[in-house]
Amino acid sequence: MKKTHIIGIIVIALAIGAIISTINDAGTYVTFAQARQHPDMEFTVIGELNKSRDITYDPEVNVNLFSFYVIDKDGDEQKIIFHGTKPQDFERSEQITLQGKMVDGTFICTKILMKCPSKYNDGKEEVEIRSIES
Repeated sequence: MKKTHIIGIIVIALAIGAIISTINDAGTYVTFAQARQHPDMEFTVIGELNKSRDITYDPEVNVNLFSFYVIDKDGDEQKIIFHGTKPQDFERSEQITLQGKMVDGTFICTKILMKCPSKYNDGKEEVEIRSIES
């Protein structure tokens, strides 16, 4: 076989591997109720931070323990435990995507993705107009 054929086969094999890993990593979007029905299975849940409940993070006690409450799209509230540091501007997030599994009635999160509010106001730019005096 020519070197170009071997390189082509390697590229195709890598592409197939990347596609398969993406499919397996995508997971299934569910609610907390669905995650409770299948404990120890990993899922992805989308919800909003419940800002009226306690957000617990004390790096002096345990830098890798962060807990909070999230409300999913069905209005179901769930305590979340994340074994990692608290993300910056966490309280400002509009939507939270959590990847993890239900263990003993608590959602143990392995990955947090946040949708934060835009630093722009709905695409509208505020312009300050000043008069120039001569």
